Amino acid sequence: MQAGICLAGMTREPDPVTGLRWVRPVREYGHVLLGDITTPEGAVLRAYDVVEFSLTRHRPAPPHIEDWIADFRQRPRIARRLEDERLIKFLRKHLDRAPEDVLQRQELSSCLLKPDWVKGAFRLDDYTASFDARLSFGLGPRQYRGSIPKGGLAVTDLRWRALGRSWVPPEGGWVDFDQGDLEARFDIQEIYLAVGLTRSHEGSYWPIVVGVHTVPDYQAVVDYDNL
Repeated sequence: MQAGICLAGMTREPDPVTGLRWVRPVREYGHVLLGDITTPEGAVLRAYDVVEFSLTRHRPAPPHIEDWIADFRQRPRIARRLEDERLIKFLRKHLDRAPEDVLQRQELSSCLLKPDWVKGAFRLDDYTASFDARLSFGLGPRQYRGSIPKGGLAVTDLRWRALGRSWVPPEGGWVDFDQGDLEARFDIQEIYLAVGLTRSHEGSYWPIVVGVHTVPDYQAVVDYDNL
């Protein structure tokens, strides 16, 4: 995200709407950096890590009410990981009961949902070497398709972007896909999306896909020098 990293997760504290309380660790000043989410042993935090953070102060900035100041001088510690059946149960159990609070009313800025359908695209520009990942999806009667040609919502999930980089031809170009393509290529049976809101841009908050979670889990290797 611009010059830094954005991350969020669920605590063990119950919440009547989101199931478990969301937290977004942020710095007092400036951006969270890659080193901030690296353990003393040198491992970068990954999705499904169960992590101990030093959170010092709640700093809600509506709709980003999940923000907490973190003391990154104390490196995060990975206690364990959610995998296999435990991960599947977690995703199915903790779907947001009111994702419209994020997607429409913008009273919150983080939710986990299971879309009715997804379509997407990966694009590698052969001239600038810039890479773009997009997803559109349906949820009930509403469709979320973004606002640009060959569009969809921007995807910032580093592992999903790494998957896309391995799929797009190295000389550049587009890859368009739907859920059937994902099933055929990766045997993906279920898709869950963590959706968030950007910081204010031109007076608006835009939904983005911050996490793509699948059953079975897909495999991709993140190159932190080429995000």
